[in-house]
Amino acid sequence: MRLLLVNWQDRDNPQAGGAEIHLHEIFGRLAARGHHVTLLCGGWPGCEPSTTLDGIRVIRVGTRHSFPFLARRYYERTLASHQFDLLVEDVNKVPLYTARWSGPPVVALVPHLFGSTAFKEFSVPLASAVWLAERPLGRAYRGVPFQAISMSTAADLAHRGIPRASVTVIYPGIDTVSYTPCDGTRAVEPVFAYLGRLKKYKGVHLVIRAFAAMHHPTATLEIAGAGDYRPSLERLAASLDLGARVRFLGRIDESDKLALLRRAWALLLASPKEGWGITNLEAAACGTPVIASNSPGIRESVRDAETGFLVPHGEIKAMATAMTQLAHDPALVTTLGLQARQFAETFTWERAADETERHLDAVRVSAASNMVHA
Repeated sequence: MRLLLVNWQDRDNPQAGGAEIHLHEIFGRLAARGHHVTLLCGGWPGCEPSTTLDGIRVIRVGTRHSFPFLARRYYERTLASHQFDLLVEDVNKVPLYTARWSGPPVVALVPHLFGSTAFKEFSVPLASAVWLAERPLGRAYRGVPFQAISMSTAADLAHRGIPRASVTVIYPGIDTVSYTPCDGTRAVEPVFAYLGRLKKYKGVHLVIRAFAAMHHPTATLEIAGAGDYRPSLERLAASLDLGARVRFLGRIDESDKLALLRRAWALLLASPKEGWGITNLEAAACGTPVIASNSPGIRESVRDAETGFLVPHGEIKAMATAMTQLAHDPALVTTLGLQARQFAETFTWERAADETERHLDAVRVSAASNMVHA
């Protein structure tokens, strides 16, 4: 197949996150199988305008802010003649409405949609723009087949007018070869970890407040990641008199990330909504339990009381109680961690790539058949 991917960013973008990892893990594998994959995305100041990543030809147009205004024009002038079989739009952040581009058949790949959670992160004008941009999905993508990365996202799409029968759920994978438990690496004293972007909507402030509420004298909280909300989080930790018990690690590389997940007694996540929760599975693969909000998407990557604990979102006392339980019971940490590893092993990127390949080929064949009979 000749596939054109359209996404705001590629995995080398400094602002790249889970959606970009997901895109490259799957379509890099499809490229390795002989499919021709091109990614049209935004760039950043000083970046190369084109490159090859994971066997994918990457074309960067504009920046994070200008890409949605430049993408269609670039496609029409430069790529429309390339005879792609399918256009796969990663509907990430604001939809680009590629179904209106008069190009090849479109498949919409959806990690998650912001909805009202945009108002927890952005200013009211910007949040309103994001919310309004998502509103016409049901009309603008009528007849378009969808891929969703979780049942929660599929339900969200159905709520917005996309027929449930048009949505195929394909769970992401996890690298269970690189992410593994390692005997002797668990910290002697309780360590709790947060790993991800430091954005307001991620709920890291709830994690810090829950940690303060558990009142464990030797426990520590390590926060890894970068984002514009870090100064506020540092002020919060100082106001709660947590001192050196809360450590901000900044952006960390893969080796430090693996070490953090292995030494932690639990990974913490308090987001009100996620597409899935790949970091939860990375922790699980390392044999580390997860304590997380019982929120859409997240609840599918954690099995309550089996691989960790799900707590009502925003209930600081409930999260603190779960943390306290683990901090006083190392044997429970081990038991949950063993079960978490078994759970993680059921998710592989090869499986996700297989299911994606089958779905895209079925769409391609159906579209070609419809053209013949038109």
